[in-house]
Amino acid sequence: MGSIPIAASIQPMLTSPTPEVSPVLVDGFNHVAILTNDTDRLHAFYEEVFEAEVQHDGLATGEDPGQVRMSVIHVGPHSEFNVFQVVGNTEADRQTPMFGRGRLDHLALQAASLDDFEEIRRRLRARGAADDFVTDFGAVLSLFFRDPDGLECEVCVANPDAVPGVGNPPGTRAARYPAGS
Repeated sequence: MGSIPIAASIQPMLTSPTPEVSPVLVDGFNHVAILTNDTDRLHAFYEEVFEAEVQHDGLATGEDPGQVRMSVIHVGPHSEFNVFQVVGNTEADRQTPMFGRGRLDHLALQAASLDDFEEIRRRLRARGAADDFVTDFGAVLSLFFRDPDGLECEVCVANPDAVPGVGNPPGTRAARYPAGS
């Protein structure tokens, strides 16, 4: 299998597909399951930064009762994190570089508006969870951050400055967010 430059491999996500070109039979993600070693800290982070809502929190039933705490954090109209804290599991402590994290490398949340994106950015920076760099991918603006467990994530929003059909490679700073802003 030949290698594909990263910029070429992400080109399809940099421009908005039209239903005529790419019909899709799903409406996004329902949930992403993540591991943590501190459920309360993780809940507080997503509640305070994203105004997410914890909808369920309790012990999971199964083979090892009392060994697994399971919670659900509602992060969108039909999207949630299923959070698991497992006694003795240290996977949440593992930190590896991008593309070395296994089958799921990172996840991205969609901001509802540019104003919401800017408020999320302000909150993440205030917590030291993100720097000032906003990537201009063309149709999408992106801000990478790390949650309290070190899970790398990003928050995205439609780019109001996008030129239709034009995509930019990773590392392209958004002009509306200059260094230090």
